[in-house]
Amino acid sequence: MNGLPQTNFQPEDAINPVVRLAALASEDMGAVETLITERMDSQRSPLIPSVAQHLVNAGGKRIRPLITVAAARMLGYDGSGHHALAAAVEFIHSATLLHDDVVDDSQLRRGKAPANQVYGNAHSVLVGDFLFARSFILMVDAGSMQALHVLSRAAAVIAEGEVRQLEAVRDIDLSREAYLGIIEAKTAALFAAAAQVSPILSGAGPEMEHALETYGRELGLAFQLVDDALDYGGLAADLGKNVGDDFREGKMTLPLVLAVGEADDEERAFWTRVITEPNGQQDEDLEAAVAILKRRGALDATLAAARAHAANAVEALNAAPKNVWSDSLAALAEFVVERAY
Repeated sequence: MNGLPQTNFQPEDAINPVVRLAALASEDMGAVETLITERMDSQRSPLIPSVAQHLVNAGGKRIRPLITVAAARMLGYDGSGHHALAAAVEFIHSATLLHDDVVDDSQLRRGKAPANQVYGNAHSVLVGDFLFARSFILMVDAGSMQALHVLSRAAAVIAEGEVRQLEAVRDIDLSREAYLGIIEAKTAALFAAAAQVSPILSGAGPEMEHALETYGRELGLAFQLVDDALDYGGLAADLGKNVGDDFREGKMTLPLVLAVGEADDEERAFWTRVITEPNGQQDEDLEAAVAILKRRGALDATLAAARAHAANAVEALNAAPKNVWSDSLAALAEFVVERAY
């Protein structure tokens, strides 16, 4: 697949490795879902589980907790601590989404109105805080101080990444290196932590911990870069958000960073108007932006970068045991890129 190392999967398995991995981990993920349901409940406010359930039950693929569960099973872990860590990972992710929708004033999340549009910004922020707090209780329940440290650090890094992205909005001079640093923090950090905590819990040693942290980080980078490209040409049903949202919000993503770097004077004037001026966009500008991105090869270059990161993720698994779980994780990395085609 586009130069990625091949796994032992048959063609019928590769249709959707997320579905296959979820089926493989169904017993574990059932326990994780039970924890999620229990821990997002509140005896003090019935509105808290209502807001949380609006997002948590909205059809997310649970990729991050799946990684935690699959990595633990790949390494032969036979306890139950990975359930608590996987639920904590999902709560961290959900909390950041609740906060992001407020910051971005999002109109669509996972194909439906986001919680802030239904319950209001204040409730979304506070329930996001509640889920963050619950995630830390779950980390403690897992019984590993080192895993607690990894996930706590990831939560802080994600927040830093979100602030850095906010600072970079409408900055058409943002460099590729700076942008990759932003998404390594805001997106890849949680993928990395989700994978890293399993070898910690399993006692697999620092080499395996490093390998799986690398796997998660590279997978997260690939995942975000594909989303960047799809925002300029995917289907809203597939994205779970409106096509062109990043463009309309003035967000600098890799396709735009690359296109601006290659822009002639006319294109530079266009980007200055539509990105740096809050009210500078017109209805036809998204189509014009996509045309420039294609002409400059920015979308192809973004997907090429995503493929490279996915290949790095698969390569990192060379240090892992060879079994159905490692095959599943490798296929997941391949699928993250292939969903763009």
